[in-house]
Amino acid sequence: MALAPAFSEAEVSPLNGSSAGDPPANARSLQWYVFGLFFIFGGITSLNDVLIPKLKELYSLNYFQAMLIQFAFFAAYAIISMPGAALVKKLGYMRTAVVGLLTMAAGCLLFIPAASSSLYIAFLGALFVLASGVVIVQVVANPLISMLGPKKTTSSRLTFAQAFNSLGTTVFPLVGATIILGSLATIDPATLSGMALDAYRAAESQAIVRTYLALAAALGLLALLVFLGRNRLVEQAAPTTNLLASFDLLKQTRFAFGAACIFLYVGAEVSIGSVLVNYLKQADTLGGSTLSAGRLVAFYWGGAMVGRFIGSALLRVIRPGLVLLGVATGAILLVAISALTLGVPSGYALLAVGLMNSIMFPTIFSLASEELGPRAADGSGIICVAIVGGAIVPAITGLVADATTLRSAMIVPVLCYAVIAAFGLWCANRARAAA
Repeated sequence: MALAPAFSEAEVSPLNGSSAGDPPANARSLQWYVFGLFFIFGGITSLNDVLIPKLKELYSLNYFQAMLIQFAFFAAYAIISMPGAALVKKLGYMRTAVVGLLTMAAGCLLFIPAASSSLYIAFLGALFVLASGVVIVQVVANPLISMLGPKKTTSSRLTFAQAFNSLGTTVFPLVGATIILGSLATIDPATLSGMALDAYRAAESQAIVRTYLALAAALGLLALLVFLGRNRLVEQAAPTTNLLASFDLLKQTRFAFGAACIFLYVGAEVSIGSVLVNYLKQADTLGGSTLSAGRLVAFYWGGAMVGRFIGSALLRVIRPGLVLLGVATGAILLVAISALTLGVPSGYALLAVGLMNSIMFPTIFSLASEELGPRAADGSGIICVAIVGGAIVPAITGLVADATTLRSAMIVPVLCYAVIAAFGLWCANRARAAA
């Protein structure tokens, strides 16, 4: 998913030797490190979608319990976003990126004791540490990429960087499904108990451990590369501000409405991604194995990647509010078609929602921040906190699924998209009145 910057360009000093915001050539090469950041944090986030069915199977979880994976992950946004922003002001962008990457690596390594313990809560703890690193890296990534090049090409660099994010969300579930879900045994863990159950869980968890060990190694290498290039970006100390005071922006109707929509959008997107594997493998949808369903998750996130390019073109000729209204309405229709039909139409309609999700985050963000002026940076920090919707809405979806069915639980994302459609219409009407 695309994420808002925690600071504006006005809050960071020009790079060493630059004028008018244009950095020297050696600093611009750092943008490839940042593209790597976008790729890996996007991929790790989407990897939760194949981790959920694996742990659900191993620990015989209901849907609410399985959704605690997303709760543990996205709760970090509420807790870590503001401290992460403060860390950037204290250490600078490059050093904070190293801290974030090493925190992510530590979270990956915690999967080893989690697997050995055979305790579900241990996996949740590891995910929270991993997500804390992801949040710190995301606080750094967008404003940093905006600094590493001429001002006139900032938008194109951000779009290109977000494409790397989408590439990660497409590739990781595809590879992760093969490694993690491909090892699911035919044994029903519900029939085991005591030492036999612990041994089964430890053995089956090794696929998870191997995956996250490889990620830890990649994160360590990327952290080393960023650390070696840390002095190529010269920054001045940023002024200290009271981050909690930023929340008075919620008194503004437009911004509060937009922040609520960010909460609901991330919640809806994550809810659908989290249940996709179990939804698609239902006998009355696509059937098939957990592995085959897991591989299809890549199409959900791949649709978001394709839609980002289509949406960027549409936004040049159509008012953002109308585009947001259109994609939110499209998402409602696709989810409804999926819930009310069976077989192939049901499965692929839900996968196609990824195409509708593509431009929602950046469009909601820009519309919400439109009237903030010099306080746009404060607003983006609050919007990072609003991403906690990815923790809460999936949990609600899981509760509804447990009480009814997975199909009935699709009412939760439908309601989320309905509010987003209302925000798009509201903004379009205001733009029309101001024209």
